[in-house]
Amino acid sequence: MKKQELIHLHGLLSEVRDRHENRIDATLDLSSYESLDTHPTSIHHSKTDHKEAVIALADGLASEMDAEDATAVPASAD
Repeated sequence: MKKQELIHLHGLLSEVRDRHENRIDATLDLSSYESLDTHPTSIHHSKTDHKEAVIALADGLASEMDAEDATAVPASAD
């Protein structure tokens, strides 16, 4: 994957993060992503930096969404 494509993917995942946080009105625990200090707008960072950031962000989002799915929803009838 080219650096430009990684930056684009990074931006898309960042949008997913923003929308997810707005939907549930909570902040996600993405400390591993935030510790990298590489953002979609950090175009001067290396391809490897963006790759690590994409992996960390995707991992954090997936973990959070898995945790939400694990919450049991009681069955109800109308």
